[in-house]
Amino acid sequence: MSVPLEQQEDLTVQGPLFRDRRDAGEALVKSLQQHRDAHALVLGLPRGGVPVAAQVARALNADLDVVVSRKLGSPVSAELAIGAVTANGGRFLNEDLIRTLNVSNAYLTAVTETQRAEARRRETLFRGSRPAPVIAGRTVILVDDGLATGATMRAAVRSVRLQQPKRIVVAVPVGSPEACAALRDEADEVVCLYEPTYFGAVGYYYRDFEQTQDSDVQRLLEESVVTLAPH
Repeated sequence: MSVPLEQQEDLTVQGPLFRDRRDAGEALVKSLQQHRDAHALVLGLPRGGVPVAAQVARALNADLDVVVSRKLGSPVSAELAIGAVTANGGRFLNEDLIRTLNVSNAYLTAVTETQRAEARRRETLFRGSRPAPVIAGRTVILVDDGLATGATMRAAVRSVRLQQPKRIVVAVPVGSPEACAALRDEADEVVCLYEPTYFGAVGYYYRDFEQTQDSDVQRLLEESVVTLAPH
């Protein structure tokens, strides 16, 4: 479901590329077949990335889990991200924006600790009593429903890298060229089906972009444990 590079600049005027996140996952897995039955670990970024990741994990006969990456809001606005952080300390900072806003080290430390604690809480919520997956020595495929700035995905990649995987693959249905280029410097491989020149928002590329609920994430993780075939 990919298109030639010379046609990608027209994608922003073509309307939705996917029916929903399930459809996006089914399209994405076609470019990941080399990881089928290879004991890979698929990590979805909650919440919207998990329905996509669930389709990928199911098709590849891979384990499914989550990595929670939280945006670091700026002092000016909580919606303006100056970076992102994960539960285990993986962090990405937008150094240019931090300098522009003159963000203090005290603020950066405080917001990092707050969001790291929230990431831990949400991972526990989603995972329940199940232990965290083994990452060391495995191919890990990080999945989201799209990349706009790429901040949360970059923090997720750094989080996984701390745990010494064999290989890190970032896989998304759609992403901005800037975000995908930045992730290619962080991950071992980036699979992105579409990179529209004029990106806009992730939701533009979905016909149905209904918000994923916490209960949906929990259900998909529980179902993956039940349906996964033995390796």
